[in-house]
Amino acid sequence: MRITVKYKKLILVTGLVVGLDQITKVLIANFMKLYQTVSIIPGFFNITYIHNPGGAFGFMAGQSPTVRAVLFIAVSLLAVGFILYFYHNTPDSHPILAIGFALIFSGAIGNLIDRIRMGTVIDFLDVYIRHLHWPAFNVADSAISIGMTIFVFHLLFKKMPV
Repeated sequence: MRITVKYKKLILVTGLVVGLDQITKVLIANFMKLYQTVSIIPGFFNITYIHNPGGAFGFMAGQSPTVRAVLFIAVSLLAVGFILYFYHNTPDSHPILAIGFALIFSGAIGNLIDRIRMGTVIDFLDVYIRHLHWPAFNVADSAISIGMTIFVFHLLFKKMPV
């Protein structure tokens, strides 16, 4: 079976994002204590090791571990399937959109690995201004956010593939 250039790009992006995501999470887990904070840019950016048992912004964090595991793994697998479908159907004339889908796919895989392995996701990037903190996130979340930004940009300002 011959892998097309389009899928080589998906494999490359996924390898880079998932690799960086998992390496950073292992480093954080091995060299920091849970809830430990290291100030990087005072008043703006910390590395803070936390576990997020919920979804985005801690959604459903209070539910039982079994409910969360089943729901988030199922939703993640469904999302991965849809993103692969969208990636497959993105024409070569929309390479940036394809990269956006590859980033979303990669981020979903990175967080899915955590959910399957630990039942929770490691977050550690803590951006804030004074006492106003954005919820902590990780490399996979960043990839998803960048990919979604590309997708929304294409929805709003470019002709979408048919």
